[in-house]
Amino acid sequence: MQHGKYRFIVGFLTAPLAIYGLFVIWPFIQSIYYSFTDWSGLSPEFKMVGFKNYTRLLDDEVFWKSLQHSVMLVVLLPLVTLTMALFFAFMLNVGGRRRKNAAIAGVRGSAFYKVVYFFPQVLSIAIVALLFQFAYNPNSGAINSALKAIGLDSVQPDWLGDPDLALWCVFAVLVWCTVGFFVVLFSAGMASIPKDYYEAALLDGANRLTTFFKITLPLLWDTVQSGWAYVGILALGAEAFAVVQIMTVGPNGGGPDYSTTVLPLYVYQKAFRDGQAAYATTIGVALLVVTLLFVAVVMKLGRRERLEY
Repeated sequence: MQHGKYRFIVGFLTAPLAIYGLFVIWPFIQSIYYSFTDWSGLSPEFKMVGFKNYTRLLDDEVFWKSLQHSVMLVVLLPLVTLTMALFFAFMLNVGGRRRKNAAIAGVRGSAFYKVVYFFPQVLSIAIVALLFQFAYNPNSGAINSALKAIGLDSVQPDWLGDPDLALWCVFAVLVWCTVGFFVVLFSAGMASIPKDYYEAALLDGANRLTTFFKITLPLLWDTVQSGWAYVGILALGAEAFAVVQIMTVGPNGGGPDYSTTVLPLYVYQKAFRDGQAAYATTIGVALLVVTLLFVAVVMKLGRRERLEY
């Protein structure tokens, strides 16, 4: 069994590692290299400028604004999304009333609710952003029309035009389009937990809240930790970029007054709008550092003894 083992392993790993290195690692190396140049993104000629781009980054007010917005999203989006998803999944699987021949059951119609919660995942993020852009329209949007219909004519906010509200509107859309996936994911995890644990706890006098924190959450913790990292990466990546770029006002989004600009959008604006590819890669390096720090914090804070059943 040991004969040719290493040749077998190397043979299977060579191609995947080569592809990973070519399409993942090498672009990172290129980005770091270009961040030390003055490359415009179009010209084949450029020269090394050392740490000039990084010095400029430290004095860039828009960068610090976008960093602040991205950090806010990466902290709050996982917290709100996973909390809501855990609550809904618990209600759909364990939180219903006791029924005949079943001490543990979800609320009635739980299968239908799972489909409803998952529905946003079927839609493209671009379509979701466009739909909510129309809904937030201050003159003819569904939200202000609903407020007017119930007699709140004086409450007609300019949702995406108000710097104090715009980012929160984006945040609400990101929660809406991500929470359903984790409801289904957590529901699958909860369905695999033996019902005997819940029944024994209920016989001992435990209530629903106690069973959630003593049984469900500890046994589901690995899934929660993975979801925490995944949602944070979405908040720092394509999901946040697409929603902000499509929904918000200003050239290429991010307005008003950069109140919704996030790091991936700022990278896009500098590279494709302003023709400053080298500076865009510098911002991208900063985004990479923020992402790695976030994942490291999640892995550190989420580390706990693994429970099996």
